[in-house]
Amino acid sequence: MQLNLTGQRAVIAGASRGIGRAIARGFAAEGTDVDLTARDEKVLAATAEELSSTHGVTVRQAAYDLSLPEQQDAVAEAFAGADILVNVAGAVPSGEIDVLSDEDWRLGWELKVFGFINLARLFYKQMKARGSGVIINIIGMAGIRLDALNIAGSTGNAALMAFSRCLGARSVDFGVRVIGVNPSLTDTDRAANILRHRAQEELGDANRWQEFVSRLPMGRLGRPEEIADMVVFLASDRASYVSGSIINVDGGLGGRP
Repeated sequence: MQLNLTGQRAVIAGASRGIGRAIARGFAAEGTDVDLTARDEKVLAATAEELSSTHGVTVRQAAYDLSLPEQQDAVAEAFAGADILVNVAGAVPSGEIDVLSDEDWRLGWELKVFGFINLARLFYKQMKARGSGVIINIIGMAGIRLDALNIAGSTGNAALMAFSRCLGARSVDFGVRVIGVNPSLTDTDRAANILRHRAQEELGDANRWQEFVSRLPMGRLGRPEEIADMVVFLASDRASYVSGSIINVDGGLGGRP
């Protein structure tokens, strides 16, 4: 399928590893120029070199702390005019309400919730003025499979789903599409750490984390490339009638009790 993304430019906010890096690779493979940002300058530089040498696209990178409003403003200025914004950065601490501190809530939400919203607002303003653009928020299944053991993450993800739906229903009036994507646990270092913690808490042995993986509907974690493929498709004109929607890429998990 021809996605016609060659020559467009995508900003990947949270591109240094895992799903974000896979998304950057997916766009580059389609001939899309990519702008990469995250906190780790060294990792970003290595990813930029890989993408430019492998796919011959233009790659720019700059390290920013996406939890800080002034750094969010800097991203929008440095990468102004992008055709596509993908928000990926952020991990909200898990735990019950009486375990999480005020700082846990605020630090997690400054990056994952307000970081997404603020970058979307900044790039949406540019896209609306131009009359075109796509914003994709990588959110997560915790906003659907609500869990008191992950109350900050579930609440934050639910808020981002509502935000994506609201904005995506209105943005089409100005030629801009906004979409949310919910991956379930994906094969990344972060997912492995989450499952190790869960195995320690529930089974008394962190090394038994693979037992949770075997219980998933497909018996495995999702692959970052599978999330990336969906994101790249949704950003293309092949998905031109999709906006204000939340797409689950979860291997059937959302339908299980």
